Amino acid sequence: MRWSGKLTNVGRRRTVPGSAPHRVNGIAAAGAAALFVTAGAACADVVPDPPLDCPQCADWNRTPRAFRVYGNTYYVGTSELSAILIATDAGLILIDGALPQTAPLIDTNLRALGFDVGDVRLILNSHAHHDHVGGLAVIQRASDARVAASPSSAAALRSGRPTPDDPQATSASFPSLADVDEIADRDTLSLGTFRITAHFTPGHTPGGTTWTWTSCEDARCLDVVFADSLNAVSMNGFRFTGDASHPSLVDVFRRSIRRVEELPCAILLSPHAGFFRMEDKLHRREAGERAAFIDEGACRAYAAAASRRLDERIADELKASP
Repeated sequence: MRWSGKLTNVGRRRTVPGSAPHRVNGIAAAGAAALFVTAGAACADVVPDPPLDCPQCADWNRTPRAFRVYGNTYYVGTSELSAILIATDAGLILIDGALPQTAPLIDTNLRALGFDVGDVRLILNSHAHHDHVGGLAVIQRASDARVAASPSSAAALRSGRPTPDDPQATSASFPSLADVDEIADRDTLSLGTFRITAHFTPGHTPGGTTWTWTSCEDARCLDVVFADSLNAVSMNGFRFTGDASHPSLVDVFRRSIRRVEELPCAILLSPHAGFFRMEDKLHRREAGERAAFIDEGACRAYAAAASRRLDERIADELKASP
C-alpha cells in the first residue's frame, strides 16, 4: 500500500481534569506529559511476543529510560536501544520498537510519562533489524496504529526478516507486521498539525531512513534528527565494495552520510543510545546543564565518524582482495 503522506485525526483526546496546561509545540500539556494521557481511563493491553535470544539482548534490554528530550519529543527506550515518542495534537508517533521483549518496557515508559500506548497513531522505523523493530508488532496490535516505512523496510517488516540484499541478511528474524504503508524519499507525513519528514539513508540496510521534525519549548523551536545507523557492518563474507553477487555500495553509503551531515540539526537522536551519548547527556542535564541534548554540530560529527568507519572498512576489504 502506498502512503498518502497525510493522516487524518483519529481517536479521542484525553486531558487531565483540573491540570494547568503549558504549551509544548503548540500542544496543551500537563506536567511532563503531553495532551494524550491516561487520566484514569483504561490503558491498552500490551501482549508481548516471545523474547528474542541473542548475545547482547539481555544487556541491551536491561535498563529502561523514560524522559523528555525537548518539547514534544520523548525517549521511551532502554539505555542502549532507542524508542522515540512524539506527542502531537492528534495522537502519538513512535519511532522504533527495539527488541520483542522491549515492548512491555516501552509501554511502562509511556505510562510513567502519562501516556497510553493505545494513543499511538503512527509507527515509524529507522531500519528493519531485530533490535530496532522487534517490538513494533506488539505496539501495532495494542494501538491499531498505522505503520509507514520505505519500500525495502516495508518488505522486511512484512516478512519478519531482513531483505536478501541487506548486508546483514542472515541476522535474526522478528515478529512480522501485516499492514505496512510504503513511503517515498522526502515524504512529509502529517498527524494533526504535526509534520515529520523521511530521508532515505541506505547503506547499513537497503531501507534505512532518517527522520526530521521540529520540536518547540516555549518560544524556541529546534530541528530534531533521528539519524539512522551509518555503520558499515555486515555478515561474514559481505563486501561493501561489491563482488559477483552485488554491486558496490560505497557511493550509496557516502551519499547517505553526506545527507545526514547536511541536515539542519540541533538535537541528534539515533537507533542506539550510545551513538548520541545519551547517558552522558542525561548525567550532564541532571547536573544542571539544561541544554545538554542541544548540539548544532552533532549531525556533522555523527557523519564524520561514519565516514571514517566506512573508510576503514573499505581499506580492510581491499587488503583482503585476492
